[in-house]
Amino acid sequence: MSLETTLRQVLTNPAFLGAWVVFVAVSLLALAWDVRERNSEIAPLMKFVWALTVLYSGPLGLGVYYYAGRRQIPRDSLWRKGFRSVAHCYSGCGAGEVIGVTIAAGVLALGTTPTIVITFGCAYVLGYSLTVGPLVQEGVGFREAMTDALYSETPSITVMEITAIGTDVWLAGEAHIGDVLFWSGLVFSLTVGLLVAYPVNVALIHRGVKSGMQSPTELGSASANAE
Repeated sequence: MSLETTLRQVLTNPAFLGAWVVFVAVSLLALAWDVRERNSEIAPLMKFVWALTVLYSGPLGLGVYYYAGRRQIPRDSLWRKGFRSVAHCYSGCGAGEVIGVTIAAGVLALGTTPTIVITFGCAYVLGYSLTVGPLVQEGVGFREAMTDALYSETPSITVMEITAIGTDVWLAGEAHIGDVLFWSGLVFSLTVGLLVAYPVNVALIHRGVKSGMQSPTELGSASANAE
């Protein structure tokens, strides 16, 4: 049995899908409790980022949050910065991909090529927005913010979307919006994109192209000093 066939069987298995929904729901509840009770100092943008990361990838997303996103982590590191950076990219790109696939393949019933083009476009727009928006709010000019986003985010978004969209087409390219595989294949492909883009983000941070988002340990120190 081929890997493709095996994955399709798993991704359409009612028992697996039911368990996955439960895991995601529990993970979201755990995230919400921890953010509210123990990490309320986290910036609103990162709360949004972690919520989408857990929604897309369930326990894996929650594990990434616990490893890299809480102020209780013992110390920051390149690897933790890489996870925060890729989660930031993942949240926006994932939303863009879901919107793009739903509109192109589901609503407009377009073929594979136009669906890929539209999905790529939506992923880039949402991915860049999560960088440009906060910079503009901080007083950075739009042109400068856009230049920064293009420079820092393009490699990560490109690798993530080539992997994610390629995986989705490979597994569910013939599925329709009413098919279980249409949605389960999309969710699976998002997580594949996250994993493949992670080393890219580590490399970008190591080279100084990206910063890795604010360290939550700094929030913990600030809170302790205030007390």
